Amino acid sequence: MAGVASPLQYGDPPHLGPFVLQARLRVGPAGLVYLGQGSDGRAVSVAVLTRGAATDPAARDRFVTGIREATASRSGVRGWMARATRGRTAVADAAPQVLAMDGGSAPWVATPYEPDRAGAERFLEPVLVRGTLIGEQHGPDFAPHWISDRSPALPAPPKGAPPPVETRRSVIIAGVVLTVLLVLLAVMAWLLLRSDEEVQPPPKPLPPTMFVPTPPPVPASPEPGQPTTSPSPARSGTGTPGPRPGDEDEGSPI
Repeated sequence: MAGVASPLQYGDPPHLGPFVLQARLRVGPAGLVYLGQGSDGRAVSVAVLTRGAATDPAARDRFVTGIREATASRSGVRGWMARATRGRTAVADAAPQVLAMDGGSAPWVATPYEPDRAGAERFLEPVLVRGTLIGEQHGPDFAPHWISDRSPALPAPPKGAPPPVETRRSVIIAGVVLTVLLVLLAVMAWLLLRSDEEVQPPPKPLPPTMFVPTPPPVPASPEPGQPTTSPSPARSGTGTPGPRPGDEDEGSPI
């Protein structure tokens, strides 16, 4: 791991729990160690697993178990697993004081920061397992599939507050008020329509139809002494020839 403090980079959490992170102290395949500050101004060392190690149940369990064993060892309560092996008990006895921890989806641990002593990075040592898990190391080493992931595991964002829920009494009152308003609106609409019907003047009656009889046509009779005109036949047609010239005076009284 790199032991020189460096500024925070993109993707680093700004705070973990009540601790504000200020710089990077170490970066390793199992996790990252940050320099933080508590609410009381105390400098702390905060170790958090990488994103790949946090998704590995076995690696996450080794990390959280080491923290809990160190806490139980300092409090005088030893678990069954701590009493079973001396090696792990010795590691728990040499571990620094645990100020706070989180064993959720993004586990982390905070210890007092001392420049000349190992801090929270001590709990990252059992995360990587080399050889076999029984007794001393035997056989070739193996590397987890997530060893190349150096991004810190970020805790899930806090859930938003649930929407406010009104009481049953307020819901009933709101329903009654809404019903009254709808009834008043319906009554006002009915009154407006009724007033329009009453104000509208009645239609004017049409004038009566007057029938004026017209007299029947009277045929015109010729005056006595005047000859009646009759259609003259065509020259080319057949029939009685018309009057000749000089015969106009025929039939006049002598």
